[in-house]
Amino acid sequence: MRLRSTLFAAQYDAAMRQAEHEELASRRAALLSGLNGIVYDVGAGTGANLRHFPPSCQVTAVEPDPNMRKRLQAKVGSVGNVRVVDAGAEVLPADDTSVDAVVFTLVLCSVPGQAAALAETKRVLKPDGRLLFLEHVRGTGTHATFQDMLRPVWSFAAQGCQLNRNTVAAISAAGFTVRVQEEFAVGPAWLPVNPMVMGTATPGG
Repeated sequence: MRLRSTLFAAQYDAAMRQAEHEELASRRAALLSGLNGIVYDVGAGTGANLRHFPPSCQVTAVEPDPNMRKRLQAKVGSVGNVRVVDAGAEVLPADDTSVDAVVFTLVLCSVPGQAAALAETKRVLKPDGRLLFLEHVRGTGTHATFQDMLRPVWSFAAQGCQLNRNTVAAISAAGFTVRVQEEFAVGPAWLPVNPMVMGTATPGG
């Protein structure tokens, strides 16, 4: 388990390089461009979001995996106003209603307790705060069936990633008003990590 986690972290940036270049980096930039104030980047991974946060943000990069966190910390040196913390999405180190924005990018597929993570997000957000997301989600029809069949093997190989989570519905069920800004595909649409969605959500149904 420990070796698999170490290898996954070591290969992650290389594995994601093409997708970041072609589809994801520009969307990360668009999603994060208007942020300011206190921001929690939950499941910050190796730091793909860091260069896209505006200087006006005070960013807490939350990452529970020590191998990912080591790589994340190495990138923080060139970015101002960022601190890295060892914590999970289900227990954020923030007071109630104290955070302006919580960011999830390719994270809600793999958090052990998705509902708990979203409840925790709602706890820490200010009444006018925002949840921002860029996630891959459950498809429809035969594509969803394909994801269901592949999920056990994929989850084992990809550190708990669940291909078939209906994340947008989960955000809504957690008491947020959801606005999906875009649904898109990375590479061929048949790939199991499609479709992907980008959007925002605010507390209150």
